[in-house]
Amino acid sequence: MPTALITGANRGLGLELARSIAAEGWQVHSCCRMPDKAPELRATADAADGRIQVHRLDVTDDLQVRSLARSLEGKPLDLLFNNAGIYGPRDGFGSQDFEAWSKVLAINLMAPMRMVENFVELVAASQHKLIVNMSSRLGSISENDAGGGYPYRSSKAALNMVTRGLSVDLAPRGITVVSVHPGWVQTDMGGSDAALTVADSVAGLRRVMEKLTPEDSGRFFDHSGAELPW
Repeated sequence: MPTALITGANRGLGLELARSIAAEGWQVHSCCRMPDKAPELRATADAADGRIQVHRLDVTDDLQVRSLARSLEGKPLDLLFNNAGIYGPRDGFGSQDFEAWSKVLAINLMAPMRMVENFVELVAASQHKLIVNMSSRLGSISENDAGGGYPYRSSKAALNMVTRGLSVDLAPRGITVVSVHPGWVQTDMGGSDAALTVADSVAGLRRVMEKLTPEDSGRFFDHSGAELPW
């Protein structure tokens, strides 16, 4: 039975990914900061016949991350999906909230690295050996022709660099690491006018993940499978 750990699984893309792969027999460790305030996740777990385990996890809390890793010791993880993220302040040039920017970096950039460092042994012990970082087209430097969005854009651009670095460092262990862009999705972040439903985005991302090989490590894909420029 393949096993996944998904952060930010209380709603949106993380929740749908957990639901969809659990329905196909995966064992899923679904993580979020406040499970007691995540009724959709609890209901999804209740309906999954034990295939979804819910964990309280603040990805910026080193102690919590280490504790969860210890509790799963000896249980291989085929997929570590770093989904937790925030957009942060939308203020334009000249009015940046730098403290809030630091929070965006802590969640979107440093937390995925923390997760990888703590769970890499479990990923390396699995069959699939896959790490996926949820990025965004807004993190593409070459495609930025609109400006603004400095905290979010910079966090995802830096996450892409982390993905690239990890693809090199973890290659000897057979681990594949990629960044993905889910598309413009109807989530709390994307808004109701977005082009894609959550289910359609996750279905696309799953098709991408199913086709990945070690040769794809260090690359950046969107939900359709198209490769995006850094």
